[in-house]
Amino acid sequence: MDNPYRLRLPGPTTVPKRVRQALAQPVVNHRGPEFSAVVRDIETRLQPIMGTKNAVLLFAASGTGMMEASLANTMVPGDKALFICNGQFADRFAAIAEGLGLDADRLEVAWGDAVDPSKLKAQLTESDYRAVIAIHNESSTGAVSDLETIGAIVRDTPALLIVDSVSGLGGIEMKQDRWNVDILVSASQKALMCPPGLGLVSVSEKAWRIIQSDAPRARFYWDFRKARDNAVDGQTAFTPAVSLGFGLQEALHMIDEEGLGTVLERHERLAAALQAGAGALGLPVFTRSPIRSNTVTVLQLPVGKDAGPIVRHLYEKYGTVIAGARNKLGGTVIRFGTMGYIDETDIITDLMHLEGALDDLGWKTEPGAAVAAAKEALRAA
Repeated sequence: MDNPYRLRLPGPTTVPKRVRQALAQPVVNHRGPEFSAVVRDIETRLQPIMGTKNAVLLFAASGTGMMEASLANTMVPGDKALFICNGQFADRFAAIAEGLGLDADRLEVAWGDAVDPSKLKAQLTESDYRAVIAIHNESSTGAVSDLETIGAIVRDTPALLIVDSVSGLGGIEMKQDRWNVDILVSASQKALMCPPGLGLVSVSEKAWRIIQSDAPRARFYWDFRKARDNAVDGQTAFTPAVSLGFGLQEALHMIDEEGLGTVLERHERLAAALQAGAGALGLPVFTRSPIRSNTVTVLQLPVGKDAGPIVRHLYEKYGTVIAGARNKLGGTVIRFGTMGYIDETDIITDLMHLEGALDDLGWKTEPGAAVAAAKEALRAA
């Protein structure tokens, strides 16, 4: 491989040097005052990113772990949940529920689209649901859920609104409290610019009333009650990922230094530039949802073209690592991450490499058209 390795996936994402240096600090006593200060600082800095005044709880876990934890703390076998299924990760959430013995109803939505609010309202009148589950940013399709509308519908029902924002948080606006999101789960490895391994959760008072009930829930490591009790003292219930905590703290300092509003605007501007450039290469955005992701760009390939050779060639010749799809969209789309530690240079380089790869593979492209379109989008932003 002639070029340096460029991680341009929809997650994990590039970890900046400052965060890597923070990760290399000596490990400290996880029950001592030094790490307690880190835990408290992380919570304080995450709250505005999440849009909440709730406690933020930390687990040594992936995003999938936090998805399971949100169900284990609120439901028991036989309870029913409604999953808004418009992509791979909603389907995964429903599969987790079934693995826990829960009754998972699926409100099926065409991949790439957003749920019809009237259909959600109608479905909620047909059954008693313990929870409604939505994916904030469906990274398999680039569709973003209108959580403000969904939250307003769920708010006046007994159901909880549980949301996965693993690939959205830090790159797309989140207003947990204002949008009536009862449990918000996320993780460290995407727009938050850290390696995988830290799970995050914030819980509303409505959800706490259910979590604290005496129902025999199957939870121990995932027990949010233990986590909240320990968080009061700047602790985690069990051994935390100390080094990842140092890294997340530094990443959050970087977000604060740039300013959250500026960070969100940067994600929007860079995503739009990449999409404009890809369009000039004949690769339209797959997403049809009214709210399009700013953290992952999903591009539709022409009929008869296959994503596999493009993904492989970008890596083997250009050192640029992007994703195809490991689901029913396999072979038909390619996906770029536009989240975390990226700037205009990354987008221009992406398009230069993509144009070169397509040309190498025999596609007819107009030289320089992609970069020109991206630069025009950046000027207009």
